[in-house]
Amino acid sequence: MMERAESGQKLYTRMRLWEFPDQYVVEPTDGSNGSSLAVSRVDGSMSLIDKVPECSDLRVPKIRTVFGVVGMLKLLAGSYLIVIAERECVGTYCGHPIYKVSSLKVFPCDHSLSKSSAEQKKVESEFSRLLSIAEKTCGLYFSYDTNLTLSTQRLHDLGDESKLLPLWRQAEPRFLWNNYILEVLIDNKLDPYLLPVVQGSFHHFQTAIGRDIVDVTLIARRCTRRNGTRMWRRGADSDGYVANFVETEQIVQMNGYTVSFVQIRGSMPFLWEQIVDLTYKPRFEIVRAEEAPRVAERHFLDLRKKYGNVLAVDLVNKHGGEGRLCEKYANSMQDVTNDDVRYLHFDFHQICGHVHFERLSILYEQMEDFLEKNGYLLLNEKGEKMKEQLGVVRTNCIDCLDRTNVTQSMIGRKMLEIQLRRIGIFGAEETISSHTNFDDCFKILWANHGDDVSIQYSGTPALKGDFVRYGQRTMQGIFNDGWNALARYYLNNFRDGTKQDAIDLLQGHYIVSVSRDATPVSQSGGLESIASFPLALSFVLIGLFFATLSLRQVRYDFKHLFFSFMWASISIGVAAVVRANGRIFCNRPRLHKPRS
Repeated sequence: MMERAESGQKLYTRMRLWEFPDQYVVEPTDGSNGSSLAVSRVDGSMSLIDKVPECSDLRVPKIRTVFGVVGMLKLLAGSYLIVIAERECVGTYCGHPIYKVSSLKVFPCDHSLSKSSAEQKKVESEFSRLLSIAEKTCGLYFSYDTNLTLSTQRLHDLGDESKLLPLWRQAEPRFLWNNYILEVLIDNKLDPYLLPVVQGSFHHFQTAIGRDIVDVTLIARRCTRRNGTRMWRRGADSDGYVANFVETEQIVQMNGYTVSFVQIRGSMPFLWEQIVDLTYKPRFEIVRAEEAPRVAERHFLDLRKKYGNVLAVDLVNKHGGEGRLCEKYANSMQDVTNDDVRYLHFDFHQICGHVHFERLSILYEQMEDFLEKNGYLLLNEKGEKMKEQLGVVRTNCIDCLDRTNVTQSMIGRKMLEIQLRRIGIFGAEETISSHTNFDDCFKILWANHGDDVSIQYSGTPALKGDFVRYGQRTMQGIFNDGWNALARYYLNNFRDGTKQDAIDLLQGHYIVSVSRDATPVSQSGGLESIASFPLALSFVLIGLFFATLSLRQVRYDFKHLFFSFMWASISIGVAAVVRANGRIFCNRPRLHKPRS
C-alpha cells in the first residue's frame, strides 16, 4: 500500500484545553512536548508559550480534552475558537487512521464586547447564534498523518518536496472545509495545530472472496466553493463553481494491489435558482441566460485541468419544469463538447420510472466506451503505477442526490467488477451479485454514502435509497421517501435559510463588516418573531377544517359559503405571512460583504 512520506512537523493528536478567565491555553498531551497555544479571551490574539500558567484560588480553570483546533472566526467585536471536542476512528486511508468529528465546540474570545455599543452587541449576538448551528455540522473527517483532500492518484503523483510539506499546504483548497477559518492560525505560523478537515463521507468494509480478503473504501469530498443547502444553493456562480459538487472515490485493496476510481457530481453548470415560496416544488428560474455558455465553458475547463476527459451525464427530465433546464444545459454544451468533453442526456424518470432501475443498463451501454478508454488507477505491490485514470464521469440530476446516487452506485459496481477481473479475482462472467455477502456489503456501502451526501445538502437521507441498499424498491422504502420528501419541504422553507447563513459565515463566503447604518441581523417583535412552521401549520389546518365544515353546511344555509371563503382566506393569509420568514443575509445585506 502506498505510504505518504513523513512531513517536516507532525500534528498534535491530543490536547488539553485550559479555560482561564483571561485566556484559553491549548496544551499538547500526546507526548510531543511541543509549545502550548495561548489564545486571548479579550481579542483572540494568539501566541506560543513554553508552559501552562499556574493556577490559584482566583484563577481556577476549567479543563477538557480536545483533539484538534479547527480554526478561528472573527466577527464584529469578538473572535471564536473552534475545536474538535470528540472524535471517532472510522477506518484507514493510505495506511493511516481516519477520524470522524463527533462534536465541535466553539469558545468565544469576546471580552472586548463589553466596550461595544448596544447595537453592536445585539448584532454580535445574532451572528454568534449562527455558530451554534455551525457546531452541529455533520460529515466532517480528518487525519493527522495523511492528506484526505487528495485522491489516491493525486497523492501518488505528489512530488517528493510536496510530500514533506505540512498537510495543510498539500491540501486541495476546494475540499478543505476549514480553509477560511485556518487563516488566522496560518498567519501565526502554527503548523502543528493546522488540521485539515474534509466534509463528506467515509465508509469501508472487508469481505472474503474464496481465500482472498477484499477491502473496499468509499470516500466523498464536498467542494466548499459553492457549499450550501438544497434550495439556497443551486446551479453555478459566474466563475463556474457549482452547488453540491462532490468527488466520490472508490478504493479497493487486495493481494497487495490498490485500485481507485473517481466520479464527480454537481449541479447543472449555469446560473439558475429556485426561490423558496412555500410551494412543494418552486419554479425553476434561469438567471442571466445569455451567460450560460460562458459559465459552462469555465466549469468544464476547470474539470479538464483537474480530471482530464469528462463525460457529463444529465439525468433530468426532458419535459415539464426540468425540461427548460435540460434544454439550456444541452444548448450551453454545444460549444463546450469536443474530443475531451462529451454530453450525454438520459431521462431517468422517463426510462426507469420509479421502480425499473435495472434499465440503467441502457445508460451504461452508452458510457461503456468512455469508461474503458479512461480507466482507473492501479498500483502493484510495490506501489508502482500500472494504470491511471485519464477521465471522469460527471453526473447530475436536479438535486444531484437521489437519481445521481443510484446511477453512481451502478457505475461503481460495474467498475469494481472490471477491476477484480483485471487482477485475477473474478472470472470473465463473474459479478458481485454472485457473492451474496460481498453484494450486501457493497449495497450498504453505497446506500450509506448516498445518505451522508444527501443529509448534508437536503437535511434528509437519500430518496430511492432502498434500491441502492437492497437492489429493489420496497414498500418501506417508498413510505420513507414520502416522509423524507415532507421533511425536505419543511427544512427548505423554515430551517435551511438560517443554516445557509451559518455555512456562508463559517466558510468566509460573507465577511462580517461594520457600517454606520448597520442594523441588527433580525428584528424582534411583530409577526416575523413568532412565525414558525408548527404554528403556521396549525393555523392553516384549523382554517381548512372550518372551511370544510362551512362548505358542508352550504346546502342548509347559503351564508356558510361566505364563511368557507373567509376561513380559506385566513389559511392562505397565514401561509403568505410565514412565507416572508426568510434568510438573514438576504434581508440584511449591509452587515456583510462578499469575500474577494
